[in-house]
Amino acid sequence: QVQLVESGGGSVQPGQSLRLSCAASGSTYTSIYMAWFRQAPGKDREGVATIHLSSGTTVYADSVKGRFTISQDNTKNTLYLQMNSLKPEDTAMYYCAANPSPFARPLWLVAGSFRYWGQGTQVTVS
Repeated sequence: QVQLVESGGGSVQPGQSLRLSCAASGSTYTSIYMAWFRQAPGKDREGVATIHLSSGTTVYADSVKGRFTISQDNTKNTLYLQMNSLKPEDTAMYYCAANPSPFARPLWLVAGSFRYWGQGTQVTVS
């Protein structure tokens, strides 16, 4: 089992930045991928960014490329999402996810590919 706790959300104005954190505990050594997803009211959960933990390979949704950066601190078992140049359309609940099994790259931003989820942290841009 892996437990994930997100933090760092808040309310900001367009153009500002936020950094989200996801603290992982439990059987963290089994995780292969970690990711950030978001869900706005009335919309499906969408993948934002995924990182393959051992290689550091990342993938981003087109809507956040060049603005968001996913990173990891293995010493702290923590995942980060640096969000710059925030837009009102970035407003959503942001979730951290992890998975212990490998899957094909086209699935890296698919919510159903991930087993473990945090409770989310709200980001509001207005």
